[in-house]
Amino acid sequence: MVDESDVKKALNGREHPLSITLAIGCLKVLFFVYDVITYIPFKIFADPAAKLERSKRIKAEPENTSTDAVWTNVHAKNGLLTSTFEGIYDLGSQWEECVRRYGDLPCMGTREVLKVHKEKQPNGKIFEKWQMGDYQWRTYSQVDKRVNMIASGLASLGQQEKEPIILFAETREEWMTTALACMKMNFPIATIYATLGEDAVEYAINEVGAKTIFTSETLISKVKKAMSNGASSIENIIFFDSVDPASRGESVDVSLPFTLLSFDQLLSRGEPHPVPIRAKKDDLALIMYTSGTTGNPKGVMISHGNIVAATVGQGFSINLTSNDRYIGYLPLAHILEVCAEMVGLTKGVRIGYSSAQTLFDRAPKILKGEHGDCWALQPTLMACVPAVMDRIFKAVIDEVNANSEIFKELFKVCYERKRLRYEEGYSSFLLNKLVFNRIGKLLGGNVRQILSGGAPLSPETQRFMNICFCCPVVQGYGLTETCGGGTIADVDDLSTGTVGPPLPCCEILLQEWAEAGYSPKNTPPQGEILISGPNVAHGYFKNEEKTKEEFVSVNGKRFFATGDIGEFREDGSLKIIDRKKDLLKLAHGEYISLGKVETNLLTNPLIDNVCVYGDSNKSYLVALVVPNQKNFTQLAEKAGADTSNFEKLCVDKKAVEALQKELSSYASAKLQRVEIPQKLFVCHEPWTPTSGLLTEALKLKRKNIEKAYRKELDELYK
Repeated sequence: MVDESDVKKALNGREHPLSITLAIGCLKVLFFVYDVITYIPFKIFADPAAKLERSKRIKAEPENTSTDAVWTNVHAKNGLLTSTFEGIYDLGSQWEECVRRYGDLPCMGTREVLKVHKEKQPNGKIFEKWQMGDYQWRTYSQVDKRVNMIASGLASLGQQEKEPIILFAETREEWMTTALACMKMNFPIATIYATLGEDAVEYAINEVGAKTIFTSETLISKVKKAMSNGASSIENIIFFDSVDPASRGESVDVSLPFTLLSFDQLLSRGEPHPVPIRAKKDDLALIMYTSGTTGNPKGVMISHGNIVAATVGQGFSINLTSNDRYIGYLPLAHILEVCAEMVGLTKGVRIGYSSAQTLFDRAPKILKGEHGDCWALQPTLMACVPAVMDRIFKAVIDEVNANSEIFKELFKVCYERKRLRYEEGYSSFLLNKLVFNRIGKLLGGNVRQILSGGAPLSPETQRFMNICFCCPVVQGYGLTETCGGGTIADVDDLSTGTVGPPLPCCEILLQEWAEAGYSPKNTPPQGEILISGPNVAHGYFKNEEKTKEEFVSVNGKRFFATGDIGEFREDGSLKIIDRKKDLLKLAHGEYISLGKVETNLLTNPLIDNVCVYGDSNKSYLVALVVPNQKNFTQLAEKAGADTSNFEKLCVDKKAVEALQKELSSYASAKLQRVEIPQKLFVCHEPWTPTSGLLTEALKLKRKNIEKAYRKELDELYK
């Protein structure tokens, strides 16, 4: 649980003068008077006791008291949910039912790019700044016409049922429209991240063996490179136009020895009339390539029935109506975004497409003085990965720290006041109106629920987002192999750190891992998380050995072994406490969770990224740190270091020692002494998917990082 010290540390907490003390005292008196006046109205109209009761209610239970008991959502006692619409188990039919129900409602929207300004930097790099217009919308019926045109257009190219098609592009309306067409026609879709390197793209194309690939105009060169290196199955390349109206067509070489069509040209080959749905429940819908923290990406085989089941399970846990607006900006090559959009479509939600580069007013590609996509769309629901949430958290902290001392101190008092009231079941209408609604405008001002998935979210960041954005921040847990479905926290749960109960489409078994002391016999029950249900994928594409290794049978039931360690709370909510691959035993026999240490350190404003490393023959941890340039430079100045050259600053002894001291102090309240890294190496270059040090979901590629910094890690242990 987050306490006041967490925020004080982040906000450079220190002793304050008498004037600020008096101001804080007056504010607390006002809070007391407000509490007295509003006690009875709260009791009548927003009873906090009722909120606390909803928060603590039982959400899942084991089927019996044995050690191999399966935990099931209380809403699935009569059987697991398998479909949103009765009798519909394929995605083409599910989409047609959405069109039947919501035909005239807005469905998908894209924001017009009016002009791209190219700004040359002193180092020679070109930064793009976009001038953007409004969202342009298509209704469900209009989208369906385009879906049918794509489907019949692909048939005209000779595409056959069950032949895979590759989607290698960034998140945009055309991606999902194409996917829906393929799902109707029973063309399995192989997804490849737009940010994957050339080797990984070539590997995926070769393994799939598809003859048709959809890509973006700017990515045609990567496809051509893969083809020249031996990826020879491709016969048709269909590209989505560049978002920059001034550069459209620049990347297109019409003399290529294969069919090259723009998306509009493909549409013109098709017909808007309905096409017959060919897919069945067990047919392959996706070959989804995981971003891969080690080695080549794995293709997960996901059926129509898997996605339909995951959609109903997740949709059951998220309260949505046709009045909601969802902002789609996470990679559609990631199961989290695919399922989030599928859930939205079954509820009649409108999806406005965006990107991490244009999401906020201060996003990298937004022209100064222009507004980001959140301002234009004003979403009511958004999904985030923890890396994005941590950036938002730090951005708000930096904004507060840029103000006067009295503002910072009063903000801390208001934050702590709202935190206490929140955990007691109260709403803070006055504080929201006067303080926190201003912060909420960063996300458009209308967000009523934020979903976090893809990696563990620190309790500190979760609570901070809860309070500052005036809406629930709920964690979910799942993997590509479980079609993104596993658990989602209850929106009424006021606690932090839990990923919630099993979805009503699946069930969870905790399996003993005796070596590390995790057992269902423990109190609370602990163990490796195994997930079973209709949302569990068929296995790995062309990799039977890996399929047998990770998809296991327990008491005659098929489970996916996640490698994550969890424990169940009394209310049936799951908490992720470790990961097998991230667990390290030091020389004195202590088990250390590297992920836990990194999650805690990442909330410090001095850090943009961190990889903790341990040698089993040593008694302490070390860490590779990517600092926040602005905050690290300010710290170094106070330590007396020369800050004129950032690369040199990162190896400056005074600066590194100051950072080590700050991080040790910051972590001391959350981590045991043996968990705190004793030595640091400060990296001057950020880690990115392009550099091969992060996955496309922004997770650490631990082995790649260790290899890249082998010399530095060895030096830290000398």
